[in-house]
Amino acid sequence: MDFETSARRAEELRRELARHAYLYYVMDAPELADHEYDAMIRELDSIEKAYPELLTPDSPNAGVMGEPRGEFRKVIHAHPMQSLDNALNMEELRAFCERAAKAMNREDINGVEWVCEPKIDGLAVSLVYENGLLRTASTRGDGVTGEDVTQNVRTIRSLPLRLQGAPDGIIEVRGEVCMAREDFAELNRAREEAEEPLFANPRNAAAGSLRQLNHHVTAARRLKIFLYYIQDAAQYGVKSQRELLERLRAWGLPTQRDMALCTDLKQIEEFLTLWGSKRFANSVNTDGVVLKLNDISLRETLGSTAKAPRWAVAYKFPPEEKRAKILDIEISVGRTGALTPTAVLEPVQLSGTTVQRASLHNQDEIDRKDIRIGDVVWVHKAGEIIPEILRVDLGVRGDGSTPYQIPLVCPVCGSAAVRLPEEAALRCPNKSCPAQLQEELLHFVSRPCMDINGMGEKLIAKLTAGGILRGAADIYELSADLLGNLDRMGKKSAAKLTGAIEASKSRPFPAVLNALGIRNVGKKTAADIALHFRSMDALIAASAEDLAAVDGVGTVVAASVKTYFSDPNNMAAVQKLREAGVRMTMGEDGTAVSQTSDVFAGKKMVFTGELSSMTRAEAEELAVSMGAQIAGSVSKKTSLVVAGDSPGSKYNKALSLGVPVWDEGEFLRRLAEAGHKIGGI
Repeated sequence: MDFETSARRAEELRRELARHAYLYYVMDAPELADHEYDAMIRELDSIEKAYPELLTPDSPNAGVMGEPRGEFRKVIHAHPMQSLDNALNMEELRAFCERAAKAMNREDINGVEWVCEPKIDGLAVSLVYENGLLRTASTRGDGVTGEDVTQNVRTIRSLPLRLQGAPDGIIEVRGEVCMAREDFAELNRAREEAEEPLFANPRNAAAGSLRQLNHHVTAARRLKIFLYYIQDAAQYGVKSQRELLERLRAWGLPTQRDMALCTDLKQIEEFLTLWGSKRFANSVNTDGVVLKLNDISLRETLGSTAKAPRWAVAYKFPPEEKRAKILDIEISVGRTGALTPTAVLEPVQLSGTTVQRASLHNQDEIDRKDIRIGDVVWVHKAGEIIPEILRVDLGVRGDGSTPYQIPLVCPVCGSAAVRLPEEAALRCPNKSCPAQLQEELLHFVSRPCMDINGMGEKLIAKLTAGGILRGAADIYELSADLLGNLDRMGKKSAAKLTGAIEASKSRPFPAVLNALGIRNVGKKTAADIALHFRSMDALIAASAEDLAAVDGVGTVVAASVKTYFSDPNNMAAVQKLREAGVRMTMGEDGTAVSQTSDVFAGKKMVFTGELSSMTRAEAEELAVSMGAQIAGSVSKKTSLVVAGDSPGSKYNKALSLGVPVWDEGEFLRRLAEAGHKIGGI
């Protein structure tokens, strides 16, 4: 399209995307499927990349452009952001309502209108819009001074960058940034896979995500925001909290849909009881209910203390804790040999689900809480998600109780367990331990690794128990005849599985490296190492210093890699995988290059941003297989940049240097033209 046509289409897309975002996030009445909305985003993105001058401040793509920042600028709030006083029970809540009624010269607390809203367990923020456009976003901080998190807040998909129908001038709104339970669980799964520390709860995850110096990281965290306050609301004709929430929604801002207008303590208590159980099914964590005087004009009568308004209070739900008896403590063995104790509990209902098990982590944790088999313990869900034992009810402990000690032998193979210096975990040192072997194989065949669909836990257990699988490389010796003779397998399933095993030989080198299960090397680290050394031989020959110099590696990971390849058994396993035909290179030698193409041959390419059809490592592997060279940064020598979503500084530098840029669609089209069948990795 020419510039004028592109400009008209971009404006149309921005208008439609804003309308659909409002329908989805504010009205809960989407008209488009997610993939249709994403297709419109990509179309607008491609126009803005072709004509950067068409990128406007209210574009949904504007939130993820630019360089990561070096620090957070301090922001002095035009109006202090006060916190709320807490009421921890109905007596304290009644006392608050009585004080408010007295301040309004009322003899009875009944008849006063209060709005009850679920209290989101997140991070308070202030947003300032100027003439309808988002100007700044800041954290609460100490109430007077916060931190400028504008770039990060702009990445929140549900937040409009331009208000709908709002008057000109400065408008300040406030709300809470949070993370959905589902997104929190997915984030922790990814961090566990990368062997990074887990977030304790969704609030910590949201706070950590909002305070990332790199806003591209924030964009990937899928934060949510709910607004509940307009500064000086009366000047916009708003007379009540109920009208205030309606006005926020009319401007296109997301608010919570659950609220109640109550006129006496009984109605308030009914809402607290209702939400006390309903909160467990809510998509985001709520830790209480906020009670606000509905009439905004009366709020001035009540005023504020130095710290909190007198017209609002937060009723905090007590943490749901229940007693349960420890029936047993079981020890599981992971693929690295770690012996992990888990308490087996009498079933107990917590946060809407039945809990029967809780991890005890290690001996130090057991000793710290003095946990014993037969104890009655108090259990809760950390972040309303992860079962955790809080403490022992010592008042009911029997006289014959004895401290629990994790067995100093592996419960599976009987090897003497060891505890390495500066480690909390006991480990089974036997690399042939059946439990370690099973976990190792499950990791090897998993989707981020060799992606062998059809080889599940039960089949692996059967094959290891029968002595058929003694290591990952043995998978490539399985035949359709052997598998077809197993119970409940059948010839058709056996043929399908052997096909998946054969296809896994072409998995990208980073996936193969991840599959080896080297301690401290997760998916991302494996990709970084693979892209740096390019082949298994170069990696094996690398010194600890060479390894530690790779971005994202360091001395601990370098030591783990060197330890792995210094083990003769591991070297034999790698050789066996090589002989089976598993890919051992990023494609720089002739054996791994499937074909070349004039489009790619000799080109120095850089990939940036997130791709939807494949990982970046897989895309780089494809380009290399077509004869390209991959670089980590953009320079005048760069031939081509492929930009996915949230491309960042590499994309901007390519534009400034005049380096050709392809979007993902163009990359896939050129691959197809070169003869590559998409999905053929």
